[in-house]
Amino acid sequence: MTIFPGAPRILKAAIVDIDVTLLNTSVIILQYNPEELTRSLKPQTVGAEDGGNTVEAMRLKGPPIETFTVKANIDAFDQLEKADPIAVGLGIEPQLATLEMLLYPKSSLIIANTALMLAGAIEIIPPATPFTLFIWGAKRVLPVRLTSLSIEEKMYDTLLNPIKAEVSLGMRVLSYSDLPTDHPGYYIYLANQIVKEALALIGRVNSLAAAGGAAVKLF
Repeated sequence: MTIFPGAPRILKAAIVDIDVTLLNTSVIILQYNPEELTRSLKPQTVGAEDGGNTVEAMRLKGPPIETFTVKANIDAFDQLEKADPIAVGLGIEPQLATLEMLLYPKSSLIIANTALMLAGAIEIIPPATPFTLFIWGAKRVLPVRLTSLSIEEKMYDTLLNPIKAEVSLGMRVLSYSDLPTDHPGYYIYLANQIVKEALALIGRVNSLAAAGGAAVKLF
């Protein structure tokens, strides 16, 4: 895809998969930034509808439950034009597999648990999901858990490898209410809330200034 030389450099959205046990990190950079990001916030209140005392109705028991839905496009057109051997042989299958593996337990852990089960182990601990960060610009870096992944494959090459697809990602933000205090995601979320509070303060100051300007004009 040809880019106009005078166009500004655009930051790319990304998903970071961190293995905290092996100190291993993989970064999935979205090929094209999605045009839309759907966000939903549900407050966590302590009210009569939750079985609490009516005196507690105005209290919050934690940050809101926040979810994201992101649709991203992936294609191999640029790579095929340059005769990239991976794109020619596999299309975009590696990129799709990278996203899918965020929802799979590692096969090495499955094999290890199977060996323990065959050896007569009483308790088998289910594998933990990867520690995942969703990055949408410098001010929005959030720990998330993938809740859904939908892939619509739209075009194939002669070997039936997908070369164009639309991906829909559902994510739930993990807050300090979901994570222990020794987990890095606890502090990443807290830092994000502090940034949000600073932005809200700027918004309030601007709103007050605008209201004051309107008052001067009216009177």
